[in-house]
Amino acid sequence: MLHVRRAADRGAADYNWLKTAYTFSFSGYHDPDYMGFRDLRVMNEDHIGPSKGFPKHPHRDMEIVTYVLSGALEHRDDLGNVSVLRAGELQRMTAGTGIRHSEANPSAEEPVHLYQIWVFPDREGLEPGYEQKAFPEADRQGVWQTVASPDGRDGSLVIHQNVSIFLANLGTGRTLERSIAAGRHAWVQVIRGPVVVNGEPLETSDGLAVSDVSSLSIKAEGPSEILLFDLA
Repeated sequence: MLHVRRAADRGAADYNWLKTAYTFSFSGYHDPDYMGFRDLRVMNEDHIGPSKGFPKHPHRDMEIVTYVLSGALEHRDDLGNVSVLRAGELQRMTAGTGIRHSEANPSAEEPVHLYQIWVFPDREGLEPGYEQKAFPEADRQGVWQTVASPDGRDGSLVIHQNVSIFLANLGTGRTLERSIAAGRHAWVQVIRGPVVVNGEPLETSDGLAVSDVSSLSIKAEGPSEILLFDLA
């Protein structure tokens, strides 16, 4: 079964300094048909204006993954982490028993474009933690690059859930396959497109929920980047 979540149908908000689109219910946007998919709870696409950001705020019992597409994002938390996340880098924050953090655009001129992703952890009460890594684009040309996994394989971020996250870049006309184990599910997020997935045409920022399917065939109709979640 394939279920398309069109970019144009997402929830949206414009706070002047922040323009955001919600794949699933979040903040003031609520749709009972889109409360998440399996252990994937939040898929927000954010554009943050220069010198703006989210002031320090708390989270608990959530795995939060951020992927910066362009610009830069400054992270600060009460564990003492201070870092700048640049285009092509990902971070994983384990909120666990509780963490306070802020995320801001350090540039006075350039906006920052990012995805913020929340995944339910495999258990409550984890020790809070933070991890950040750069994943070279050259290492995902026409192949799946593991960027997060339960065991940190292939140098990926460690996520505390039975979920693996992959990135792939495809040139026009290229096709990439992905098998899905029995009982597993997948979510495809098109970072940039267009692509065709198992005959379903998708554009930039579209999402696709996948269940009861043994394999995916993704064909790029133009230069494309795909974010893929392998979910229990």
